[in-house]
Amino acid sequence: MTPLSIRRVAIDTFREHVAYLHRDCTAVRAEGFQALSKVEVSGNGASIQAVLNVVDDECIVSPTELGLSEEAFDSLGLPAGHAASLQHAEPPASIAALRRKIAGERLSRDDLRGIVHDIARMRYTKIELAAFVVAANQFEMDRDEVLHLTEAMIAAGRRLDWRHEVRGGPVVDKHCIGGIPGNRTSMLVVPIVAAHGMLIPKTSSRAITSPAGTADTMEVLARVDLPFDRLARIVRECGGCLAWGGTADLSPADDVLIAVERPLGIDSPGQMVASILSKKIAAGSTHLVLDIPVGPSAKVRGMPEAQRLKKLFEYVAARLQLHIDVVITDGRQPIGRGIGPVLEARDVLQVLENDPAAPADLRQKALRLAGRVIEFDPDVRGGDGFTIARDILDSGRALAQMNRIVDAQGRRPFDWHAPPVAPLSFEVRADADGVVTAIDNLAIARIAQLAGAPKAAGAGIELLRRLGEPARRGEPLYRVFARFEADLEYARRKAAAEPGYRVGDAAELPRDFTGSFNEA
Repeated sequence: MTPLSIRRVAIDTFREHVAYLHRDCTAVRAEGFQALSKVEVSGNGASIQAVLNVVDDECIVSPTELGLSEEAFDSLGLPAGHAASLQHAEPPASIAALRRKIAGERLSRDDLRGIVHDIARMRYTKIELAAFVVAANQFEMDRDEVLHLTEAMIAAGRRLDWRHEVRGGPVVDKHCIGGIPGNRTSMLVVPIVAAHGMLIPKTSSRAITSPAGTADTMEVLARVDLPFDRLARIVRECGGCLAWGGTADLSPADDVLIAVERPLGIDSPGQMVASILSKKIAAGSTHLVLDIPVGPSAKVRGMPEAQRLKKLFEYVAARLQLHIDVVITDGRQPIGRGIGPVLEARDVLQVLENDPAAPADLRQKALRLAGRVIEFDPDVRGGDGFTIARDILDSGRALAQMNRIVDAQGRRPFDWHAPPVAPLSFEVRADADGVVTAIDNLAIARIAQLAGAPKAAGAGIELLRRLGEPARRGEPLYRVFARFEADLEYARRKAAAEPGYRVGDAAELPRDFTGSFNEA
């Protein structure tokens, strides 16, 4: 076929390569290309696979042009106007294994390595990715499949190596499985542990089903899209980082899968374990503290489920020679007051600055987890970690360390004492006298998302009452912030239908509720 001229089409297709041809393009007729065909785009020795869209508007592409979405254009790496050829793409080599998983079969190590290899190289369409995610969720993977999936995700990307820096010592990390709004403990654990002198290369995903992930909140303060070499340099200079793993090429298949899991709202146990452990091992960690919150509206609803997940993490981690300390914690309500990137960043900074107004639950949980991480240090006696972590925080050393990390990653123009909260707001008020007897994590997270979080960084929720606290009829329980009127209205409707709070008699509180950090 006659080569076509590349045109950059300014459409964000979110982790998918998309190509655009005009309906009158000779290639459409001569080669039999149809919408949603999988094509291979080649030019100057470079090539990518993409999903084809056929358009009728010459403002998008003319009949002599080949349009590429932002993701596809960047991956191909050729300038606009460069000649490119187009042909039908061969199906991924692993497609047969995918079909077997859809049929409910167990997959081998080689099967999963092939699937992940093709996913990481963007050879799967969103439809095929969704089929894999749903099949792996519906036909739950056994523990060896989870192990093989984790191994494959590690092998598909690059790995950081800290042996020269630590000389046999531990490289540590802390992670939470998610599902609890707020809960920005990692942004406190990292500077505390780094100030203690341990190496903690923390890489995180952006939000999947929540109003903010660690990467989204850290991005309020500093750059998180760090290339591999820069990330390594920052960790060597500062002892730690708080970065998004997507740009460092660590477990690259994970971010592609997340792009499908997010809209589907799927976070199956097997994929969760593979996602978390592959990123930790790729980042060079040897020791991990893992937080599994348990509560009626958390990802994990009860202790039997938490124990099963704990054993799965421990099984896979042991075979990958990762030392893991799984902590099962109280997940019956959000942690901190803010939900959404800016509001959560404000909570973190108040704790780092030892502000009397800082949320006590966030401070306490972060210190407990940081203490567990510090106890990986062979020179620290078991049980002393909490005291060491508290002394580092109280002395201001954690704040100084966080400033070093923020400066190294690239500080944002952010006034720590006057965060840019979204300008529109409304309050949700108690409909009766009593105490707060229940908070629904899922409902609160959904309201914050409808208000615009995490995309609108200043959007979200500020909690004004916690479990067990008194509330009189008409008093505000929480405040919702939004950037746009439409988002505010969506959040208002959701809050009216499902406010996420229940106010009643104190006798309705769970009998073991203490109101503070609790290791279940």
